[in-house]
Amino acid sequence: MRVDTQALTARHPAARATAPAAIHSVAVSVGSGEQLAVIGPSGAGKTTLLQALACALRPVGGSVRLDGQDPWALSRAELQRLRGRLFLAPQVPPLPPRQRVVTAVLAGRLPALGLLASVRSLFYPHDIPAAHQALDRFDLADKLFERVDRLSGGERQRVGLARALLAPARLWLVDEPLSALDPTRARQAVATLLEQAREHRVTLVATLHQVDTALANFPRIVGLRDGRVQFDLPAAEVSREHLERLYAQRGHELTGAAEAPAEEAALPAPAAVVMHCR
Repeated sequence: MRVDTQALTARHPAARATAPAAIHSVAVSVGSGEQLAVIGPSGAGKTTLLQALACALRPVGGSVRLDGQDPWALSRAELQRLRGRLFLAPQVPPLPPRQRVVTAVLAGRLPALGLLASVRSLFYPHDIPAAHQALDRFDLADKLFERVDRLSGGERQRVGLARALLAPARLWLVDEPLSALDPTRARQAVATLLEQAREHRVTLVATLHQVDTALANFPRIVGLRDGRVQFDLPAAEVSREHLERLYAQRGHELTGAAEAPAEEAALPAPAAVVMHCR
């Protein structure tokens, strides 16, 4: 799926209608099958950008086009179908705590199922081998029948990523997928995401707090600060000067002094499933 934004302006998902915009005049084009990392200090607008690309936020200015279509010019039914081709993985996956991991992963297929099949799948998992294979990609195959509330925060994060592998999506939008992972798991998760994006021929846009990981793995980097694009470059052309300007007065985020919690740190598990923008 191709993504194009022109002068895109949007508010944070939790902001009031009168609040200032979180991103301003963002113009970015992402080719079909391309892999792009968005970096920047906390509060730069990275999550808002992903929400706007996922058609979860209506822009207050400018436009988003997905495969040439303006989502907000579509009928409700057409917009629903388009959202079924998008996969949004939030930083904290909203997995019901009492749900089994196998069910949580297979929920990635819900946009491709009818209503009856969707309800049935919540009680009778319909393709356990596929769920097992997706989890195995993230070294979680042994957790197939565990309850979500018995997982660590990092394990929940990886379950959320495993869902993408079963989704009928052409665009993966992944928000801070490594925040609860230790360095080894983080490297594994990024490698798996990139490999599977290529294999599934989907477009991948990920926001990352770990600058070194973004530069080492993604071919293209967008730097976002104060809601505005500061640079859009091949990873090999991002210089130390670019990074120092991007993280000015936020040097601890660039150096990793405020590093993310380890794998064992637990994240809250909200009760609602809102992984797909439907």
